[in-house]
Amino acid sequence: MARTRRPLIAGNWKMNGLEADALTLARAVAAGVKEAGWNDRELLVCPPATLVAAVAHAVKGSGLLVGGQNCHAKASGAHTGDVSAEMLKDAGASHVIVGHSERRADCGETDAIVRAKAEAAWRAGLLPIVCIGETLTQREAGETLEVLETQLKGSVPAGATAANLVVAYEPVWAIGTGKTPTVGEVAAAHAHIRKVLGGLTSEAAAVRLLYGGSVKGSNAAELLAAGDVDGALVGGASLVAAEFLAIAKAA
Repeated sequence: MARTRRPLIAGNWKMNGLEADALTLARAVAAGVKEAGWNDRELLVCPPATLVAAVAHAVKGSGLLVGGQNCHAKASGAHTGDVSAEMLKDAGASHVIVGHSERRADCGETDAIVRAKAEAAWRAGLLPIVCIGETLTQREAGETLEVLETQLKGSVPAGATAANLVVAYEPVWAIGTGKTPTVGEVAAAHAHIRKVLGGLTSEAAAVRLLYGGSVKGSNAAELLAAGDVDGALVGGASLVAAEFLAIAKAA
């Protein structure tokens, strides 16, 4: 891992957590961050929108970052049930996940929609984590690299830099299944992503690339040691403080 790229371990809580349990989890992670005194890596938790403000308040000053799981492309308006990037920023968020495969599949989000959301994040002063990844059908058809390239080119806005973009590679078939690609497959995917980024930004070598998909304490060290892997986007394991901190320690 290049020393110039500071590892980022991000926890996506998805649609999990009521306030009492969420604050207990957030405080436990924050305590772990404070105790470890890490200044060579960043930890981020992305709770449901209803909890962003409460979690941000609870962990303030600990060094633990807080983000949103999604945002609307517009700053405000008649968009019932949606949350703008500005609202997330106002609630205490510093990051936002955009284009997660569950949003792409369940909500029909296209690359163009993801791109607009990433631009919205910039507008609000948030750092977008742009997610890309292939399905099992696409992988078995040998289309992985092609799919990643298409999604990347369509989802990353013009003007991307190492300071305003994080990319997360999440093979759809590995999310929540317990299955993971081999370290070699992860390294190959990340190398290709970095190569494609070279055509989108002059700072491609410094953009952080996260791996996501059944990351846990037991496999984190191996996955994070793969070439061009600069951190992890963690799902289920981020709901257990000790497990999430173990992944962070592996970084």
